[in-house]
Amino acid sequence: MAPTSSDLSTSSPPPAGLATERRSAAATAGGGPLVLVHGFTQTARCWGPIDDDLATDHDLVLVDAPGHGGSAAADLDLVDGGRALADAGGTATYLGYSMGARLCLHTALAHPERVTRLVLVSGTGGLDGADEREERRRSDEALADHLVAIGVPAFVDEWLALPLFAGLPPERAHRDERLANTPAGLASSLRRAGTGTQEPLWDRLGHLTVPVLVVAGADDPKFIGLAERLAAAIGSSAELAVVPGAGHTVHLEQPERFLARLRDWLTRTTP
Repeated sequence: MAPTSSDLSTSSPPPAGLATERRSAAATAGGGPLVLVHGFTQTARCWGPIDDDLATDHDLVLVDAPGHGGSAAADLDLVDGGRALADAGGTATYLGYSMGARLCLHTALAHPERVTRLVLVSGTGGLDGADEREERRRSDEALADHLVAIGVPAFVDEWLALPLFAGLPPERAHRDERLANTPAGLASSLRRAGTGTQEPLWDRLGHLTVPVLVVAGADDPKFIGLAERLAAAIGSSAELAVVPGAGHTVHLEQPERFLARLRDWLTRTTP
């Protein structure tokens, strides 16, 4: 059921801060707060049906990532974005998808007092080689220029047509919500927080001591490999979940299976 005005509130971001939407748990005995951070070209309103399910027993903080939605003017790299995310989300379990997973990982490493548990969906610890990062940075710069030249609607259509999203049903692609983004905001995200700008985090992952769920889709072999590497680098506090029948957008392609694995893990771990 869609949220009503009584259980959803929108807050304007402070200067250089992030916009959020907050939903209170429908049940009085909630399961603790969850902060949800979306992927590139999405917004805080691109979680359906995941958010509706989780809001039955968890307080939710739905964040517009830097350069997206209500945070379009937040021109932040991953380090400053991770700090802004910690300020916006507070102390909670953080769940990020793709770009959002990279942001959540930065928050967990730099601000561990804010992250009680961590869920990384289709995430990565970064590119290892300097040459590989520079090549990706230049690719993202060119993509940002292309985005500005053709506009958000045409770019979103090109983006969703990529093989990476072949398994994403149109009704859960949230195209209309993606069109709320601005060319300048998305270009800023590519230039400031693209994978090419990210310093590799692999050798720091062992510092994470909170419970971590690492999720990948069974039809996304590249990110299965990255998920296995993430879980191994984090160590005993990490658990790997590979969701059958899902590609990169695991939670939107197979929401029931994703929620089953997530809820099982939430039940078994302590914030």
